[in-house]
Amino acid sequence: MIKVHHLNNSRSQRILWLLEELGIDYEIVNYERDPVTRLAPATLKAVHPLGKSPVITDGDLVVAESGAIIEYIVHKYGNGRLLPATDLPTYIKYLQWMHFSEGSAMLPLLLALYVGKLGDAGAPLKPRITSEIDNHLRYLEAELGCNDYLLGAELTAADIQVSFVVEVADARNLLDDYVNLSRYAERIHSRPAYIRALERGGPYRLGA
Repeated sequence: MIKVHHLNNSRSQRILWLLEELGIDYEIVNYERDPVTRLAPATLKAVHPLGKSPVITDGDLVVAESGAIIEYIVHKYGNGRLLPATDLPTYIKYLQWMHFSEGSAMLPLLLALYVGKLGDAGAPLKPRITSEIDNHLRYLEAELGCNDYLLGAELTAADIQVSFVVEVADARNLLDDYVNLSRYAERIHSRPAYIRALERGGPYRLGA
């Protein structure tokens, strides 16, 4: 059985959502952030040397990194669900979204968080960071268009990977000018599997 090493208020919530969408049995091992530093506890390093979440174990196999975990689960347990056929052009778009989340979109959002703690010392960096965040959100907004999900009418694992970007932006009150993204967030959060994942994973409040 898959065991999810789940850190509160973290990327591991989307792994729980994925497992609920696929209806896969899994076990949760809970970890709590330090209330002062907001860092993961040192005990996570006993699971993986980086000491970060998400990380899963499946028997003797240990898998870290959200994208790798999602790919592993959908390819091993998905039976074709949440994944476009590899011979379709949409598969290339799927791969693009899988890498976009952490490869492009999350960097300026994280920089905004850390630079914001520098006060006036970080002021020279803020215009460029804000510009990059807006660039990525505009791209997402345009690509969604009238679609329910990133690849069209059906949810894929790419939506689960990108969801964290949208949720971080929402937590920073950045979605007010993005109608499609705001509706997308509402659509995701209303899915029964998403709600079940919250019930199992516990309180989920980014920025908390």
